Amino acid sequence: MATFTKLALQPAGTTGTGLGIKVVATATAGTTIHTASATATTIDEIWLYAVNSSASDVKLTIEYGEATAPDGNIEYTVKAENGLYLVIPGLVLQGNATAKVVKAFAATANVIVIHGYVNRITA
Repeated sequence: MATFTKLALQPAGTTGTGLGIKVVATATAGTTIHTASATATTIDEIWLYAVNSSASDVKLTIEYGEATAPDGNIEYTVKAENGLYLVIPGLVLQGNATAKVVKAFAATANVIVIHGYVNRITA
């Protein structure tokens, strides 16, 4: 039987704090947002929300599982000072021998903060 566990984002394979993660990077390889499991029978369902504290709209690039454009890149323009925007709506990463990593970079450093959680599903 599968089990579901709700987790804070794990930016460096740690247990995470539940706090937002500031996007510092402005180019690849981005700021680490979450490190998925390296176990083949584990699936991470990832939910990410972005908020922009800048007075201008800012382009955000999520490197989802890999940094190769366009295979792993998801781009989104986050509106200025306007609350949370859903940028990753429950997409999944399945574990394998190498843990998959979700990273992000933005056109402007230090104005985008990523919030979210992971539903870890184990078989």
